[in-house]
Formats: sequence, structure tokens, C-alpha cells
Amino acid sequence: MTAEVCGVVLAAGEGQRLRPLTELVPKALCPIGNIPLLDLALRRLSGVGLAGPASIAVNAAYLADQVVAHVGDRAHLSVEPDGPLGTSGGIGRMKNWIDGRGALAGNADAYLTDPAREPGKDIAALLEGWSGETVRMLVLPCRDGETGGFSGMRFGGFSLLPWRYIKDLTDEDSSLVRTAWRPAEAAGELELVPYEGFYLDTGVPADYLAANLHAAAGANLVAESATVTGEVTHSVVGSGAQVAGTVSNCVIWPGATVAAGETLTGVIRAHTGLTVPAL
Repeated sequence: MTAEVCGVVLAAGEGQRLRPLTELVPKALCPIGNIPLLDLALRRLSGVGLAGPASIAVNAAYLADQVVAHVGDRAHLSVEPDGPLGTSGGIGRMKNWIDGRGALAGNADAYLTDPAREPGKDIAALLEGWSGETVRMLVLPCRDGETGGFSGMRFGGFSLLPWRYIKDLTDEDSSLVRTAWRPAEAAGELELVPYEGFYLDTGVPADYLAANLHAAAGANLVAESATVTGEVTHSVVGSGAQVAGTVSNCVIWPGATVAAGETLTGVIRAHTGLTVPAL
């Protein structure tokens, strides 16, 4: 790779399919394996040499104050005060900051294999040998019955955009499918980069739970500050949580409580007591 590249984490979405969980926190801050999705994306970009507000940007719209406070000075922040602008509009709004560079853009709700756990299965392949002229997309094979992909492949959470595509984007609400990916495909300028790791769009409760259980690697993942006096099986328990009951195949958010006598299976329990079935 010779072209200069910045990183972009798209974290402005409302997460409607994850409601009512996302009525409490934005989707980008929902934890996977006790780490907010947004932090997993920032860590992934850091792994390819992109870190700090000069090199990484994060956009925010829905519950933006929470995203802004969480990011702090770790990245450039682009706030969309009138609501989410979509994946294309969000990047279009950042054009002055991107300033001639390519952009390695990832959706905050994308969960991919931890490269420390499965070396070589990472987004670095998007950058290898890139000319700075084509659009690249991380992809996996479409699942049975799945339509709307790209040559039989589905999007894997990250794409690489050259400046010549970014410079014409506007801050109007639109998607990269419409403004970049399909036009690049039609022009013969879309390169599909296979991803062999585990990937989930965590937009619905079932997939959000599945991503957490994958992060737990078939065991329990319990934060050090959690208190467990009950029984926990194949679950993720967040910091400060208190589990006196029985949980199996669950995600217990930081600060949540499972009372003695309670039995939870296949649910997400939030710090407010909200319980969302996922199985």
C-alpha cells in the first residue's frame, strides 16, 4: 500500500433492531465480551497502525453525548445533530477531515474474530497491495437463500474507499451501497477481499448474543469486578454485575443484577433490569 489512509468508525446508527436495549445505550456502546463494540473497532484499526484523532474518526448521532463522552480524545468526532446521515452521508460530512486520504471504514456493529485469537484473520488484507484507486470490501460467502450481495459474497463490516470516491460524497442521508459500492462494481473497480474469520452483524438480539458467546469461546467470560454467587454457564457477565441466580447462554451487562431464585436462559439482562430474549 502506498496511498495514505485514515480510519473511520461509523457509530451514528439508532440500532432499531436491538431495541429496547438501544433505548438505554447506543448500539456502538453495547458490549461484546465485556468490551464495547466501538472499542473493538478502534482496537482493530489500531492493529493496522491507525490511532489517535489525526488518523481515526468516529461519527455520532443517536445518543451522541454517550458516544462523544466514551471516545474522548481517542479519535476525531463528527457529530450529526439532526440525526444519522447513513454510511455515505456520515463519511461525506467528514470530507474536510479526511482531506485527500483513503478511508478504511468499518461499521461499529460489526463483530469479527479477534486477530489475537486467530492470527491472519483480520482487516489488514484490505490494505495489502492497494493502489489507492479501487474500492475494496471485506466479504464472506452469502448464506443459503441470501440475496443482494456482491458476486455471491456478503459485506464483512469493513470497506476501503479511495479519495476519488469520497470527494464526491455529500452529507445527505444515503448509504455506501448506493454511492460507492454499486457504482464501483458497475465500473469494474470493486475488489472483493475474502475474510475467513468469524463475522456477525450484531444488529438483532440473537446475533448480538451469538457474538458474545463466540467471544467467550465456549466458556464463561466473567469480569473481575463481577460478583457471582449463583450458577453461570456459557455466559458473559459484565463489570460490577451481581449474579445470585442461575444463568445459561446469557449476556449480563455491567452493573446488572440476577437475583437469587431467578433462572435466565438465552437472554440479555441490562443494568436497569430490562431483560431481552435472544433465543
